[in-house]
Amino acid sequence: MGVLNKKIQVKELKNTTYQPAWDFQEKLLKEIVDLKMLNRRNETQQPTPNYFLWVEHPPVITLGKSGTIDHLLLNEEQLQDRGIEYYKTNRGGDITFHGLGQVVGYPILDLENFFTDIHKYLRLLEEMVILTLKDFGLEGTRSPGETGVWLDVGTPFARKICALGVKASRWVTMHGFAFNVNTDLAYFDYIIPCGIKGKGVTSLEAELKKEISLIEVKEKLAKHFQNLFEAKFVYT
Repeated sequence: MGVLNKKIQVKELKNTTYQPAWDFQEKLLKEIVDLKMLNRRNETQQPTPNYFLWVEHPPVITLGKSGTIDHLLLNEEQLQDRGIEYYKTNRGGDITFHGLGQVVGYPILDLENFFTDIHKYLRLLEEMVILTLKDFGLEGTRSPGETGVWLDVGTPFARKICALGVKASRWVTMHGFAFNVNTDLAYFDYIIPCGIKGKGVTSLEAELKKEISLIEVKEKLAKHFQNLFEAKFVYT
């Protein structure tokens, strides 16, 4: 193994439609994988870069590899009428919604700089959100067998506040998490979120009964991410 690089270049994509953000992730992933392959071929040890993309998407519904189109409750015409894009993606997980007022993070990490364990990676992403919820006085938790972060698990009021879906290629990650902050939850009525029936969806705004600063949420998430991954964010 070469020199470990625990610095992560942070890029703010702001309000960006889904396809350009997906294309950019693929470009960065390829850049990292190509360097890893070059190192292997040439027996060199050039450090591989890591990235973290912040983005806020206009309304879009995405379907993961383990999802089914039956979990989308609108047809093509209805999606168009409501101004919602739709994509079948190469991430794990089922169906979810991205929209304004949601904090979306796409870590493009070479996990060989940190640890080679996808299960641990997902659990640390969840922990980052759980710790952030705690900062706001809320008790987030995991739901057994269901990736993501929830409130009131094990009760009739269980509701999801953050969805996760990732892909990894040669230990390089892409896609990530979607944390409902000031999200319009009405959009989730158009899908069976994450393919899970009978459980609700919530947001920070809905729980705290006030609008929350996205900048503040991102700052808290960034702090916890860096601590959990023993990494350092570099803002570019």
